[in-house]
Amino acid sequence: MSAQQGLLLIAAIGGISVSLQAHFLGLMDKRVGTFESVFITYAIGGLLAALLMLFYRGHNLAAAQHLPWYVWTSGALGLVIVGAIGYSTPRLGLVTALAIVVGAQFITGALIDQFGLLGAELRPLDSVKLAGLGLIVVGIWLTLR
Repeated sequence: MSAQQGLLLIAAIGGISVSLQAHFLGLMDKRVGTFESVFITYAIGGLLAALLMLFYRGHNLAAAQHLPWYVWTSGALGLVIVGAIGYSTPRLGLVTALAIVVGAQFITGALIDQFGLLGAELRPLDSVKLAGLGLIVVGIWLTLR
């Protein structure tokens, strides 16, 4: 397997995990509530991340002091992501909720790339990428019908 194929596989596993997590969050949200399901998700994820950090890599937390201020918002953004997915999935359905989430990710990512925002490498949009974004928007519209 080439390095490129490995990266594609990792990304696909991430996508599968998002769908499964969205479904599980929706089930938890309906039974215990949004804040409770976000807490359960982050408590278990935080514990696992701490264990993995300690056992497999040691830790390099001292380097974190040199990170730009805006990267520190990633934890809060994660809460928004998990909460929004958990809340919207049982109310909109998995396909519709994830279509909106993924579409918003693509559009935001395109803007970040286009303008090189927040430390991103500048990757200008071209007509092919714009056409792809347009198809995503059409796909979202179709899932809402």
